[in-house]
Amino acid sequence: MRVLAFMVLALALSVSTARAEWLEASSDHFVIYGDEEPEKVQQFAERLELYHATMTQIYGARQTKPSPSNRVRIFAVANAATVRKVLGTKQRELVGVYIPHAGGSVALIPRLEKASMYDMSGETILYHEYAHHFMRAVLSARAFPRWFTEGFAEFSAGARFNKDGTITVGTPPYYRAAELRFARSVPIRTMLSFDGGSASANTAFYAQSWVLFHYLHMDPERSGQFVKYQQLLASGKSALAAAEGAFGDLDKLEKDMDAYMRRRRLAAKVIDGKALKTGPISIRKLRVGEAAMMPTMIESKVGVDEEEAKALVPVARKTAEAYPDDAAVLSALAEAEFDAGNDDAAIAAADRAIAIDPSQINAHLQKGYALARKAASGAPGSPSWKEVRAQFIKANAVENDHPVPLVHFYLSYRQAGEQPTQNAIDGLEWALSLAPYDSSLRWLVAQQMVTDERLSDAIVTLGPLAYSPHPSDDTEKAMALLKELEARLQSSASSEEKTTGDAPGGE
Repeated sequence: MRVLAFMVLALALSVSTARAEWLEASSDHFVIYGDEEPEKVQQFAERLELYHATMTQIYGARQTKPSPSNRVRIFAVANAATVRKVLGTKQRELVGVYIPHAGGSVALIPRLEKASMYDMSGETILYHEYAHHFMRAVLSARAFPRWFTEGFAEFSAGARFNKDGTITVGTPPYYRAAELRFARSVPIRTMLSFDGGSASANTAFYAQSWVLFHYLHMDPERSGQFVKYQQLLASGKSALAAAEGAFGDLDKLEKDMDAYMRRRRLAAKVIDGKALKTGPISIRKLRVGEAAMMPTMIESKVGVDEEEAKALVPVARKTAEAYPDDAAVLSALAEAEFDAGNDDAAIAAADRAIAIDPSQINAHLQKGYALARKAASGAPGSPSWKEVRAQFIKANAVENDHPVPLVHFYLSYRQAGEQPTQNAIDGLEWALSLAPYDSSLRWLVAQQMVTDERLSDAIVTLGPLAYSPHPSDDTEKAMALLKELEARLQSSASSEEKTTGDAPGGE
């Protein structure tokens, strides 16, 4: 039960705070919170920025810097058991979680310990999931076959940070050894299909994906085939047709992969860390009020249901009463109040936070959410949709490249039953370019494209969601709509062809 989990988390954090001070490490792409020694937090932030820079160099991506609130926020808690308690799960294999959201993706991992090549540690999971984040945000927003996305993530997650300052990428994921040895093998044609046979559980799919990705990248005998494969996919070839066109005989490929994994030594990429460009990392001790509010912040950011939200509010209020002049504390209170359905209290807390610190973007957003919910209620004295939009415009002015104000400016028209302006639609699509990993945002953009009869654009937009590496109800909806739109386009093309064929000709 998540209510009990919150109390356990609060106790665990209060005990750990007595042992060490909560620190925040801020860098170009990450914000890390941990009750660790400064050196440990600093080193972890450095590894993450080097990891990002390493992938940028290997894949020839353009170095980008997200807006402050669009960075990945990482909470390092006591241990894997605490992670499971926060998430309300008893799955013993779960040691960390990554939740992609526009305006602040969240990771929850155990205490900061350098990743081991033999264990699926919290840091290893973070590397794997951040590789998906990187692929969507930096490399390309289009869909790739599932073996490709998982092979990319497994290959990248094997990064090793060496004492001489180099970074090794492509080391074998030994935590997948048992999977390769004992799990059911996925037939090569099933694996190379777009959904990988839905990457079914209890198979060696992840390990096989790593083998193929590594083989194509690192073995000279397959040189150039990976690039050709991408080109064939981009040209519209099916996943299997692209694989056959690039890799040749697939039965031979399967045998070659088996032989490749039996080699005594495999090549790896070694990157000179000193040559990589990373921005500055600042470390600060959290204020006493911020540290006291940390359990509430973690629960709110990971996500709460109605019951959990109502249990969270009294604790958040008590903390805010103790630290009434801390804008971050009041901003967290506003979020807790909104989650619990207390719109007026959320607005009041947000206003107090903004009065102290006008740059408190979360307070601006929580006020906007509460105003929008009041406007949607239609109750006497409720704010107008013009007031709601004005609030999200204020939030946009605080942080221009924050995707969330753009999304909710657009939504205000939909919620009011009005046609969104072109400016609102353009803002929505810009938000997706800022946060291409957010599935709900991608779904929203695709729906607007369908409304505007931009079917080809909608198909491209739906691709990464329909073929997501983590299937969900959203992926099933996206796949159904994708197939429907493809059928509509094909039907339209057939009708045009028939009309052209029926046209009267010359002699």
